[in-house]
Amino acid sequence: MTKLGKFEKYLIEEFFDDYRAGTLSQRTFTRRVAFITGSMAAASAAMLLVGCTPEEVPRSTDPMPTPSPSPSGTGTGTASLGPVPGAKSPLSVPEGAPGLVTETVQFPADGTAVSAYLARPEAGAAGPAVLICHENRGLTPHIEDVARRFAKAGYAALALDLLSREGGTARMDRDAVPGALTAAGAQRHVADFAAAFDYLQTKDFVEEGRIAMTGYCFGGGITWQAATELPGLKATAAFYGPSPDLAKVPAIKPAVFGVYAELDQRITGALPALRDALAATDVRHQLTVYPGVDHAFHNDTGPRYVEAQATAAWNDTLAWFTKYV
Repeated sequence: MTKLGKFEKYLIEEFFDDYRAGTLSQRTFTRRVAFITGSMAAASAAMLLVGCTPEEVPRSTDPMPTPSPSPSGTGTGTASLGPVPGAKSPLSVPEGAPGLVTETVQFPADGTAVSAYLARPEAGAAGPAVLICHENRGLTPHIEDVARRFAKAGYAALALDLLSREGGTARMDRDAVPGALTAAGAQRHVADFAAAFDYLQTKDFVEEGRIAMTGYCFGGGITWQAATELPGLKATAAFYGPSPDLAKVPAIKPAVFGVYAELDQRITGALPALRDALAATDVRHQLTVYPGVDHAFHNDTGPRYVEAQATAAWNDTLAWFTKYV
């Protein structure tokens, strides 16, 4: 099997954790790994590496799953008004909330058009902005909700659909989304955020130079990587994402905030090395481990959501941005 890249390994391990916890079926787990690795033979080998028993692994000669269209109504939330399906957070902001403007926008990136969900205050002087990187599920109603939460806090929030070139998250088989994201590569994603940064700089509702970035899970890893490559960012907040290349840590210019979960040893276990690398530089940083919670505890549409710690992480992120953006 070809050696797995950082994000491919990260996603396969995450899906294995979900499968073991009973929140992901064996069929869905297998399909997602196959889309990531590109063949059933490679999927079988990867599943054995993360701890599956031989009985749980498909035969290497089984055919690759065929992508199917997303079921009706499972795309992004821009077409409907009202509460976000499954949202449990008291911070949730429904589509159509007064005082906000929301729309789908496009901007050029590497010769193509990238689509994004924009949420911003309806009126007022130019203010700060935040770029949002979604999870491995792509641009979902939950991430659009997060954008509206930032807009309610006074930010112009731009949540990219990193699968715009593939036709957009809403048009894709859900199980194929993680594999498409890893196949595209982290460098393409960071380049799209660089283009998004330039796009926001042209808007009269964004105060020049006051742009932050945040991301969740897979998006947390992209946020860390962007922090090493996009010096114009004022601050970043990466939620339980894989660490950046430690050799690139001295290149970080924004003030970086890391959100970690105590029970998420797969990600939090690597924290000491990152902490040491940051301490050896003059990078402004804060890495906070939230007690008693596991990976993805901020996502209030998921099974690991914990209101108290999710709210604390949200408030800490806003405080960080207020200080540095």
